[in-house]
Amino acid sequence: MTKSPISSPLGDAEREATGAVLQATLVDLIDLSLVAKQAHWNVVGSNFRSAHLQLDELVSAAREFTDNVAERANAIGISPNGKAKTVVESSGVPEYPDSWQSAEATVAKIVEILGEVIKRRRKRIDETDKTDLVTQDLLIEIASELEKQHWMWQAQTA
Repeated sequence: MTKSPISSPLGDAEREATGAVLQATLVDLIDLSLVAKQAHWNVVGSNFRSAHLQLDELVSAAREFTDNVAERANAIGISPNGKAKTVVESSGVPEYPDSWQSAEATVAKIVEILGEVIKRRRKRIDETDKTDLVTQDLLIEIASELEKQHWMWQAQTA
């Protein structure tokens, strides 16, 4: 590993702990964007259009946050790793089925996936309480948007 060309505002221990949180968040968001795009391409049936468009909103949010997380890692002197192999090996996002899925099955699976991603974000929020409040603020912003998305997906089943 090359020494970071970026000086960090954090101490070594805080930088490493925060970097691990950011890396875990990065891979989850990359995977979430890929899962949502997979669902977008394969949703069928009644309410197709609504789910199809809502999946694009989720993909856009995940991709925007992915970039923000990677840039935050760089800002504290941590090189982000978003390679496919890294995502496969370390993502905590639940699997999404292959092939076409009904809109109802898609909604149920996206609700489950978002629930898990949110749970993981809230854990990471707690982990950054003592290491880096700036990163914690970013994680809170991500959790807020994902929780809004989760609510909107759940509302389809009410």
